[in-house]
Amino acid sequence: MPTLLRLNGFRFYFYSHEPNEPPHVHIDCGEATIKIWLDSLEVAKSRGFRAHEISGIIAMTAEHRTMFVEKWHEYFG
Repeated sequence: MPTLLRLNGFRFYFYSHEPNEPPHVHIDCGEATIKIWLDSLEVAKSRGFRAHEISGIIAMTAEHRTMFVEKWHEYFG
């Protein structure tokens, strides 16, 4: 599972066994985890984050979205 970015205690990554899904990123911090679709920046799944934390995570994802999408296509082709 390639790590794309570590920022402020958050780890942004994707799983190498998910090439058939639309581009997305998983983000972990401690025991909390969230999955965000990169096209729409919508939350696919979330566990352990509070609402105010989710909005900040979406903002960080939006800031780095171009790089995440590029890395997704580099990895999966």
